[in-house]
Amino acid sequence: MKNTMKYLMVLALGLITLGSAHAQKAPKIGHINSNDLLTLMPEREEAAQQLEAYAKQLETELSTMTAEWETKVEEFRSDTASPDFVLQSKRERIQDLQARIQKFQEDAQQRLAEKEQELLEPIIKKAKDAIKAAADENGYTYVFDSSVGVLIHFPESDDLMPLVKKKLNIVN
Repeated sequence: MKNTMKYLMVLALGLITLGSAHAQKAPKIGHINSNDLLTLMPEREEAAQQLEAYAKQLETELSTMTAEWETKVEEFRSDTASPDFVLQSKRERIQDLQARIQKFQEDAQQRLAEKEQELLEPIIKKAKDAIKAAADENGYTYVFDSSVGVLIHFPESDDLMPLVKKKLNIVN
């Protein structure tokens, strides 16, 4: 009976050890170059075309404003017979137009960046969702983006910030 008891204890210990070894499976790590992936997606080309069309609209408007400014400058330079107060008024209109052109350029750059973000956001989300799905389906625990060196897929985990802040005596 003592031998049977020892045998059962060893068998139980072996099963527990085998079970815990199986449960502590090593994480599966993968990587992907998200820039290359985005380049391959057909939606990216369509977004690039839309962005280019939008940029051309802005450029056309800027060209119109610049042509108007150049015309006014040329008229000002060729006007030698007008009184000083008329020339001053023309100079102020030219300066005003120049300021509007500069403001338009700044706004256009911002609008172009916003449009690019608007067009790319759904494509990036689609790529991230596909990466997550592929990682989950194939048992990858961690996926790194090799184009920027960032972790893009990982299992839910505890945030260590409160513990580290406590360790460093940081209060806030």
